[in-house]
Amino acid sequence: MKKTSALLLVAALTGIPATSQDIVTEEMTTRIYDTFSTSLNGEGSAYEENTEIPAEQISATRDKVWSIWKSAVENFDEEKLFEVTELEKREKSSWKLPAHLEANATMPFYWGCNAVEVEPDTKYPLFLYMHGSGDKNQEWETGIGLSLRRFYSPGIYFVPQIPNTSEYRWATRSKQWAWEKLLRLAFLTDEVDANKIYFFGISEGGYGSQRLAAFYADYLAGAGPMAGGEPLRNAPMENVANIAFSLRTGALDDAFYRNKLTQKALEVADELQKQHPGYYNHFIEVIEGEYHSTIDYRPTTPWLAEYTRDPHPDYFFWENYDMYGGRRTGFYNLRVIEPSLTNDNQGRACYEMTREGNTVTLDVKKVTYTTVYAPSGIEIDFTKKYETITKGKVRLYLNEKEYDLTQPVKVVLNGTEIFNGMVGTNLKTMVESCAYYFDPERLFPAAIDIDIEEMSATPTAIDTVEAEHGKDMATVVYDLGGRRVEHPVEKGIYIRDGQAVMVGQ
Repeated sequence: MKKTSALLLVAALTGIPATSQDIVTEEMTTRIYDTFSTSLNGEGSAYEENTEIPAEQISATRDKVWSIWKSAVENFDEEKLFEVTELEKREKSSWKLPAHLEANATMPFYWGCNAVEVEPDTKYPLFLYMHGSGDKNQEWETGIGLSLRRFYSPGIYFVPQIPNTSEYRWATRSKQWAWEKLLRLAFLTDEVDANKIYFFGISEGGYGSQRLAAFYADYLAGAGPMAGGEPLRNAPMENVANIAFSLRTGALDDAFYRNKLTQKALEVADELQKQHPGYYNHFIEVIEGEYHSTIDYRPTTPWLAEYTRDPHPDYFFWENYDMYGGRRTGFYNLRVIEPSLTNDNQGRACYEMTREGNTVTLDVKKVTYTTVYAPSGIEIDFTKKYETITKGKVRLYLNEKEYDLTQPVKVVLNGTEIFNGMVGTNLKTMVESCAYYFDPERLFPAAIDIDIEEMSATPTAIDTVEAEHGKDMATVVYDLGGRRVEHPVEKGIYIRDGQAVMVGQ
């Protein structure tokens, strides 16, 4: 698309008129739109302008950036979701999955609201349901029937059919692509509540939703695998802090040790809840007297629907692992810039973050598993060994709603304070985080880059300013400790008008 036409298109579709105080000019709008378009094409273009966002303009700027993103996605050439209507109409479509991820893979799906009538100007929870591993046509029809009659209502349901029985798994790379696309498009849908999204399924769908819960917890309000039970190495319970997690399996469902694996998940979840009260909400039950197909499916979705996502939690634990060749590079407000470990054979990198006020504590460790009990090769019990990691780089995004960006921010890495200073807000970070997360709740105005090896941290937006001993600085600046400096005399990084600057001698 030519820039001239992009400008006209964005002006027509954003719906937010420019004002004299709007920091996003028409020319900047065009460049942001182009950045988003290239990002959607997988080209990874970056927006380079470090424009400061005044505190009073952060909210309006976020709305403007999101509207540009929405326009870019709507005009991106791809198969879309169709308009939300009543699920009872059984309207369906399909997406073709990338051939390099799965050959000859087309995923049909039902999409709609199971309310009697879709109410205008109403936000609904979104449920992704994954079916079991029987005949795929029969299982798909069972899924739509359950979504209409037995699962939570009113809600919007995405009910896919497995593309190929030769790859009957819901967490493979091709399906990861589909779920990320679903999230990206659903966030733009007026009827979907972005903070009430749930993944759940039965049997094979239970395995898939359990894996995906640990993998995509930062996008979810909850997850509800049923009649499943994954080895926890495949779905670390530590990762599901902050979401509602349900796992219900019959006590007599002993194939593939599903009952034992569910019991193990319950024990681990109980212990995590003791260690971190309020963060590991779970409804895990080994149901006495029930087999694989005899458990009651009805309790799961109503329980999940009681919970709303917190996109900016004060605590999370992220065990970053490979899942069918896919690996996340971000979780909540943390993004990996240079990985500490690149292969699970080296161990897995774990990031544990706690926020108290403007203080962030980040512990980065390597975890290695040792199998204790694995009948028939299915790992039921294990030990974990944690060791401090001393390499890699991460980016910590900051939101003005959780952090007071008019005051210094402190970062403690592996027990050592590595940063205590002011962090400026900038448009580049907001555009970058929008393209990266595609999440309306995660357009961040500020960030700090953390070098784990160097044990250092700096604000991401740095302008270079040459000033002889700082005597020509027109405004008051602050050092990285948050102390006021009238005329900086030493070369280094300072904060001026909320922006990091380099002052030269």
